[in-house]
Amino acid sequence: MCGIVGYVGKHPALPMLLDALSRLEYRGYDSAGVALLNGNTLMVRRRPGKLKELLDELKGTTLAGTIGIGHTRWATHGEPSERNAHPHVDCSGGIAVVHNGIVENYAALKAHLQRLGHQFRSQTDTEVLAHLIEEHAKQLPLIEAVRQALQAVEGSYALGLVAQATPHQLIVARCGSPLVVGVGDGEHFVASDVPALLGHTRRVVYVHDRELAVLTARDYQLTTLDGAQVRRPSTHVRWNVAAAQKQGYAHFMLKEIHEQPQAIADTLANRLLLDREEIQFDQRTRAFLERHVNDETQLVIISCGTAYHAGLVGEYMLEEYAQLSVDVELASEFRYRGPRLDQHTIVLAITQSGETADTLAGVHLAHEHGAQVLSICNVMGSSIARESDAVLYTHAGPEIAVASTKAYTAQLAVLYLLTLALAKQRRTLGGDTWKRLLTRLGELPRLVREALRLEPALQRCARVYAKQRNFYYLGRRYNFPAALEGALKLKEICPLIHAEGYAAGEMKHGPISLIRKGWPVVCIAPESSIYDKMRSNIEEMRARHGDVIAIASSGDQQLRSLARHVLPIPKTEEVFSPLLVAIPLQLLAYHIARLNHCDIDQPPNLAKSVTVE
Repeated sequence: MCGIVGYVGKHPALPMLLDALSRLEYRGYDSAGVALLNGNTLMVRRRPGKLKELLDELKGTTLAGTIGIGHTRWATHGEPSERNAHPHVDCSGGIAVVHNGIVENYAALKAHLQRLGHQFRSQTDTEVLAHLIEEHAKQLPLIEAVRQALQAVEGSYALGLVAQATPHQLIVARCGSPLVVGVGDGEHFVASDVPALLGHTRRVVYVHDRELAVLTARDYQLTTLDGAQVRRPSTHVRWNVAAAQKQGYAHFMLKEIHEQPQAIADTLANRLLLDREEIQFDQRTRAFLERHVNDETQLVIISCGTAYHAGLVGEYMLEEYAQLSVDVELASEFRYRGPRLDQHTIVLAITQSGETADTLAGVHLAHEHGAQVLSICNVMGSSIARESDAVLYTHAGPEIAVASTKAYTAQLAVLYLLTLALAKQRRTLGGDTWKRLLTRLGELPRLVREALRLEPALQRCARVYAKQRNFYYLGRRYNFPAALEGALKLKEICPLIHAEGYAAGEMKHGPISLIRKGWPVVCIAPESSIYDKMRSNIEEMRARHGDVIAIASSGDQQLRSLARHVLPIPKTEEVFSPLLVAIPLQLLAYHIARLNHCDIDQPPNLAKSVTVE
């Protein structure tokens, strides 16, 4: 969602703030702004639109100061406009605040503050925070005023604040929205995501919920909102600046598609031990699985968006190979259906960022009911990782494009590891089958590299269908979730096109009536136990003059007479095919979006990490 940055140190703050904001553009936003302190003079500049609009506004100005905050906003309360952009200030203009999250009780707080004489300039919930802190500061030192103000707030926040009263301090706080402190030499930073800091430091301290930090050039102090001191060592971030740059690719999304062989290899590394015919997890995870997975276990997978599709693939494999009872739930609905959870339930939370608000709320619900939580996550130190009983990290590296690609296939790779580890633990697979699957799993990085060679064919296919405005994606069994993911990718990055994914067998129950001559239908039909049924579904599309684009196993000759385009992927076990299928689906969406001149890395109205409900 929105992006927060801040700096206090010995260097001019503005260049660092603008650089950090540029590294957060991938999160999605509709306005940007900065606030700087120079002595006791507070200066604020804001503009709607992209960061370039703010840069143009700042040309010819001299915003000095070695302390400041910045923000990129994604509108929730109030339209994108200059008055609704952050930072927001209090009545006196002496306090500036940036905020991610939602103040759920802002209407009541605003009404109370207006009765006390406060004048509001924006339509946002965030401005309430500036005035609420101002009101408490009439009687209390600023830090205590912030603490008291936040005690009254219901909802989520990551907060950054500078004030004339404390010209050498940057105050930050967090509850339910990510925030990280960067540790430098004679300077300190703050951001809502690590990539914003990578050009300046790789030493970070993650701020936890209901904690407050006071940063100066020399040091930082971390406390709870109640004032208790917190001691937490810094963490060294393995990523570097190069990992978060395009490196010659036209878009981050294309770069991340091509990084998938390495991301999968890194995720399997030190876990898939082919020479010993073993899968090895860290001691905490091994103990968790041995203790909590048994015949009474009910596994519930919760996730959102692309991670939800990974979870659906996981449901098929965990039930088939580990013989567990598995349900998959959209995290946004999980809490509201009254799930029955107890000590025999494992909630498996799948998330790229580890900060997804709905998934995090599901984790909290699981613990409230005595369930255990296992998570699959890409970000060490994130909220969901910290609150899980065990964590299986993907090692995809930073994913900048809003549309997830390498994080998705890395999640599938972890689910493969988990499935085979549990199958061995539960003795639900024959030894020869288990070893064969283990070997095929190790081949995936190489097979993904082979699949990427399809890109020229995908470009040609994209040119044929770039002007179409409706697509169907069909799959069965393991590749039904792949059809959902393929349609989502196209909808995410090419909002000109309507795309729907279906279980192929469901087409005759209504959707087939929409097929028109030339309508593109992407049919996912690699070698599998239901190949003949999928071929029959393709016949149905062809009989209604739909244009079939078939994703098939290499060497398949049967589909060439049925499909207008056949896109061959390397042969593998059926269970692993969704990962290979993802490559042509991603590339097709990418090249169609590029031909339609779409904003691929930052699609309108979308954000990378959804940290509000």
